[in-house]
Amino acid sequence: MSAFMSAFASLVGSLADLLQPFFQTASTAAAIVLFTALVRLAVHPLSRAAARGQKARSRLQPQIAELRNKHGKNPERMQKAIMELHAAEKVSPLSGCLPSLLQMPAFFLLYHLFSSSSIGGEPNALLSHDLLGAPLGGRWHDALADGGMFGAQGWVYLGLFAIVAAVATFNYGRTKRQMAANPMTPAGPDGQAVPGMGAMTKLMPLMSFFTLITVAVVPLAAALYVVTTTTWTAVERAWLYRDMPAAGSAMATAA
Repeated sequence: MSAFMSAFASLVGSLADLLQPFFQTASTAAAIVLFTALVRLAVHPLSRAAARGQKARSRLQPQIAELRNKHGKNPERMQKAIMELHAAEKVSPLSGCLPSLLQMPAFFLLYHLFSSSSIGGEPNALLSHDLLGAPLGGRWHDALADGGMFGAQGWVYLGLFAIVAAVATFNYGRTKRQMAANPMTPAGPDGQAVPGMGAMTKLMPLMSFFTLITVAVVPLAAALYVVTTTTWTAVERAWLYRDMPAAGSAMATAA
């Protein structure tokens, strides 16, 4: 594991060296943003596939509703019929989860890298790097202790919070419009509404705002990853679902 983390630290350092002429002391922060963009480019084909799958699932909703009405008294037959329909249309109910799941290792790598005082038995030199005075290994509570909310470090976090809030507000409006245009009541194997899903459906438009908590508690380097990927996700989904006003489920809008 230590060898792997050393290699990852070298990668981040190399990207920072590449960007240093353009971003000077903020080159490591810029390297994290670039690394995030490269990760998102790598999983973009899966995001496109997930969008196609979501559009297909949306088109199948009338047929699924008919199957639930037809086999409502026989849950096993209904589930089999729905699975057969998905298979016939080559639609995977889980395809929308893959892009998010594949990004998690990159986030945890950054989190671990900038939470460790040493890498491969050597002091972690990356912890000495900062963004406009805010250490990349520091957290919001460190910024509050060093100058307060409106100190030099505090302003860096306020800028990140502003970006996340703007993206979350955009996602909130988009999700509300999608849910209004394409209301769906999740059903269990017996065809009945799943208990608690009504409350969950109301909560889903607000899920993007939970990113604010993540940004506040993780190292600044990991926060930069979260802010970058959340913004990318919002723009990417707006583009991929541009021709489908009711496209996408509420779950798909969570970063």
